[in-house]
Amino acid sequence: MTHVPPLGRISENRPMQFAPPTVAAIRDAIRRDIITLKLLPGAKVSENDLARRFGTSRTPVREAVLGLVDQGLVDVRPQRGTYITFISLRSVKRARFLRIALEIAIFRKAAEDGLHPARLAEAQADIDEQVAHCDDPERFTRADDAFHRRFADGIDLGDVWSILEQEKSQFDRLRFLSLPNVTPVETLIAQHRAMLQAVVARDPDAAERAVNDHLSEVLKVTDKLAARHPDFIVNDV
Repeated sequence: MTHVPPLGRISENRPMQFAPPTVAAIRDAIRRDIITLKLLPGAKVSENDLARRFGTSRTPVREAVLGLVDQGLVDVRPQRGTYITFISLRSVKRARFLRIALEIAIFRKAAEDGLHPARLAEAQADIDEQVAHCDDPERFTRADDAFHRRFADGIDLGDVWSILEQEKSQFDRLRFLSLPNVTPVETLIAQHRAMLQAVVARDPDAAERAVNDHLSEVLKVTDKLAARHPDFIVNDV
């Protein structure tokens, strides 16, 4: 993590000091690298290397790694090392089940109650960002997540989305692996537009259908991904 000092005069007698990153910041950075496949399934990771990367001791790194164990992304093997877990299709299906249940409830409520125009404009901006970065899976995924979270925040349930984010890590890895060649990005964008339009139209049933269609997309290509990436995916269904 790079710290950029603020502009201004720096005392020659007192060099600027920066607080080391928090455990949460380290955990989130490692999680991003796992989700976006910068850290590949099955790869061995070194706490010493991570400590050097973040400019910390091994203690906060170890705490961050243990948090990722709870999310099913890291496996700590005594006397052997720390490894990035393989993508579990059972966990993917479990995450989809949870996500459908929660997001249908979120989008139905958003459609029933309506959202502030500013929130709707932000959701449209997220879609525009997806269009602009349809060839960049990492930036597309970031805009995709922002779009979904927008509706939870809009009905004051952002904390529910935060819980869901921790549960859908395996789902997110499979989703990222599918972009942009296996799952057509244009399809995802069209589905997001349908979800937004249903909320704008205050049509809860249409919102539910749109969410269900959207979250079924990854499962359509699961077998293809498993065949293409047998070194990454465990078919434990």
